[in-house]
Amino acid sequence: MKYKYQLILLGENEDLFNRLKIELINKFDELKLIQDLLKIITKDNIEEYTGAEPAYVIYSGHKDNLDAKTSQILENQKLDCNVILPIFLQSFSDEMPETLSNQNGLIFEENLSKICNLILEGFELLRSERKVFISYKRNESSNIAIQLYEILEQNNFDVFLDTHSVDKGVKFQEELWHRMTDCDVILMLNTNGFLKSEWCSQELDKAHLKRIGIVHLLWPDCDFERFAQLAHSMKLKNNDFDKPLFSDISKGRLRSEVVKEVVSLVESTRARNLAARQDSLITEFTQAAHNNNLDVNLQYSRYITQETFVGKRIVYIPTIGIPQSINCHKSQKLIKKIESNEIDSIHLIYDEMSIRDYWLEHLDWLNDYLEVRTIKKQNFNHWFSIF
Repeated sequence: MKYKYQLILLGENEDLFNRLKIELINKFDELKLIQDLLKIITKDNIEEYTGAEPAYVIYSGHKDNLDAKTSQILENQKLDCNVILPIFLQSFSDEMPETLSNQNGLIFEENLSKICNLILEGFELLRSERKVFISYKRNESSNIAIQLYEILEQNNFDVFLDTHSVDKGVKFQEELWHRMTDCDVILMLNTNGFLKSEWCSQELDKAHLKRIGIVHLLWPDCDFERFAQLAHSMKLKNNDFDKPLFSDISKGRLRSEVVKEVVSLVESTRARNLAARQDSLITEFTQAAHNNNLDVNLQYSRYITQETFVGKRIVYIPTIGIPQSINCHKSQKLIKKIESNEIDSIHLIYDEMSIRDYWLEHLDWLNDYLEVRTIKKQNFNHWFSIF
């Protein structure tokens, strides 16, 4: 039996549930995960639920329509400590039953991408740290950069903006690259002079090298053709700004409906970005094994295994961004749930480019103390050469 991700849908909002299933299947495709890993559970097949595999609960309905069976399922899911996300249409207090009164709810409001990403985070298929890096030219778009910083933070993103996020006395450019490599999405404000700036151009180059997902906001006087090959470009029009002179950085701001569209675009880019970066890491790691005449296998849950001569497995987990000790702990728990084979060791593989030296030294130090260890990209070939 394969390891399953259980999505439990409760309530009577069938329109939301049907759209959610379609969107989640698309997200699984973007993450290069087989759809069979997602199991949909309702009150009609609740007996198929198991507490041994991850579960995420969506409740969307009206308390006046809550039946006894659904009420009991909600209570049981709370006892199992599974996340329950109440989705309401207009009023949380009017629609939600008493048993969910202390849960944080989310108004639907076409938040489908956000709901799906919250589910993926609950399954630990997306990082729970929702990191965005804003790249911009200060003398052309600082006012809008601050506007987007504030609205993204309100939407639970951890946002990096150089004027707000770098402590005094820190080596500025090193910290900038370090923080960029750990983000999920780069939001680039492409004003007319953006690429004329040495630093902005370098940020674009590094983003491509690291395969970090980019959302381009293209100003009305910026040539769209230069960015046409990039998948997530949004061309702004003059009337998207609240002032006719969109280049007046002291006054211009984006209209609220445009800001919502930007947040939605950032949200929808995260899963595709994760898959692209994992693909790059998996390809280089697999090639290193091949160069050393060794076989490794990519498993359905997107980790890599290598069989040892004594019948055990070495497990390698592609890690995006900057590995931390919490990654090691979660990875160990996950693999022990999935793998029926005897495990020799578990390793996180990662791309060390642009990560600051002090953090790389910290990761090397952790390798002497933690059961799950890390392998940086530059050492892939050396690692396999020792077998």
